[in-house]
Amino acid sequence: MSAPHPVVLLGAGPGDPELLTIKAVKALRRATVVLLDDLAGEGVLRYIRCSTRVLRVGKRGGCASTPQAFIDRLMIGECRRGERVVRVKGGDPFVFGRGGEELDALRAAGIPVEVISGITAGIAAPAAAGIPVTDRRHAPGVAFVTGHLREGGVEPDWAALAASGLTLVIYMGVSRCDELSGRLLAAGLPADTPAAAVQNGCTPAMRLCLTTLGDLGESLRREAIGSPAILVVGDVVRVSGLWAQPSNRLSMDTTCSATSLSFR
Repeated sequence: MSAPHPVVLLGAGPGDPELLTIKAVKALRRATVVLLDDLAGEGVLRYIRCSTRVLRVGKRGGCASTPQAFIDRLMIGECRRGERVVRVKGGDPFVFGRGGEELDALRAAGIPVEVISGITAGIAAPAAAGIPVTDRRHAPGVAFVTGHLREGGVEPDWAALAASGLTLVIYMGVSRCDELSGRLLAAGLPADTPAAAVQNGCTPAMRLCLTTLGDLGESLRREAIGSPAILVVGDVVRVSGLWAQPSNRLSMDTTCSATSLSFR
């Protein structure tokens, strides 16, 4: 029996299919089976062959999701049948994408693995709104943290993060924004610290809310900002050309640059 093809753990980027890497497109064109995450977006399907089977294994924070163990078994089973399996994940598979868990499961089954990185939403979504997550004028670095913990998971040290002076980029934090902002405020971050939420970043449905840490929860409710969204806390938010504008709601076509945002 011939050796199985490697299973590809592929990052599809933040939502705009044109942000896929060339390597990712080549892997998609070779695939015979694609396991597609909800957050990867339908646009990636333009790069697969008509004969490729697409298995939708949605995973979205706060919603009913395909169990991880089922996804692992599916990848292993399809690979052992001789298929060229590509597991397509939104953003980067190793940045809050459970890619490490899937890597371990495949290796334990004796399946070779190839990882193709993608642009993570924590960088791309703020950038699409004109917010650099690192800017030496405003912060010495950036911390990427999750606002959604698995059962029994360890909470980030919000006090240490507040004291670090780093830009905070929070994934999956909208549903807990009141609690998270409260912890940061209690740890000493000023209430007027700039904050932003970018919903559906790098897609035609992108929306931005610019606010402050003290008003974060109320602003997200007023603007009806929901998941999927990235939260950014720190002075880098001031770099956005929209910070001084009277409106904090916008729409943006993914083909536009951050300087051609249109208000609604």
